[in-house]
Amino acid sequence: MSLEIVPVTFRQACAYIALHHRHHKPPRGMVFCLGVAADGTLAGVATVGRPVARAYQDGLTLEVNRACTDGVMGANSLLYRTAGRIALLMGYRRVITYTEAGESGASLRAAGWRVIAERPPRGSWAESSRVLRHLRDPEGTGGVQRSLWEAS
Repeated sequence: MSLEIVPVTFRQACAYIALHHRHHKPPRGMVFCLGVAADGTLAGVATVGRPVARAYQDGLTLEVNRACTDGVMGANSLLYRTAGRIALLMGYRRVITYTEAGESGASLRAAGWRVIAERPPRGSWAESSRVLRHLRDPEGTGGVQRSLWEAS
């Protein structure tokens, strides 16, 4: 099976993520996105944007906010490897992403990424606000341990 990187629009990436991602909705924005095709058929997408965590919003860091494939072998690793390279070529100094507990990170390791920190489970961003408590955990990520990865 032949894999190749292909251009996708943000709309196409979001539609693919909405259809295939296990636990997240499409992101609200991006700096760039890309796709991977297997024998001419779209097999996955990645969206890369501003880091979610304010501490990393330094103007020199990007985050792979979503990576999603239909399970084709090697597609996810190709997306991560290419996303990291493109971001660095664009002049960004750092590219990060997260995995949740229970995700092996095999695709990231195969792409040359490394774990740089472990994040303990936490509540959602709305947890501390009495006014916003009705918005708790809209993405389903609260209470899950995460690993922070960096492209090398």
